[in-house]
Amino acid sequence: MLFALLTLAALTNCSVTDGDTIRCGSERIPLLGIDAPEPPGHCRKGRHCAPGDPVRSRALLKKALRNGPLTITRVGKDRYGRTLATMRAGTVDLSCWQLAHRAAIYRADWDNGGHIAARCPRLTR
Repeated sequence: MLFALLTLAALTNCSVTDGDTIRCGSERIPLLGIDAPEPPGHCRKGRHCAPGDPVRSRALLKKALRNGPLTITRVGKDRYGRTLATMRAGTVDLSCWQLAHRAAIYRADWDNGGHIAARCPRLTR
């Protein structure tokens, strides 16, 4: 039986790429369990992309980063080699923040291990 190794670490030098992705150095981190609106022209053909305003979504995630130091709990890698993780700014879970502000939608199929459903259950129904 395989068990996922969860690692908690503090992060620095991070920036918001879009409403559901943060880059810390060379590490690209899509937030676990959510899908945010894509900038114009970025929704791949055949994919149902999240509705809403991508500029607002990105701005809200940038605002959330001001809540305190960034920490990450890595839970694995996706098929593109990106880090799958939950992230917090201070005590604020960033996926839950985006869901609470309606800046992203919940994707159970992207919530490896059900971490986001457990952290913000009223927002993932």
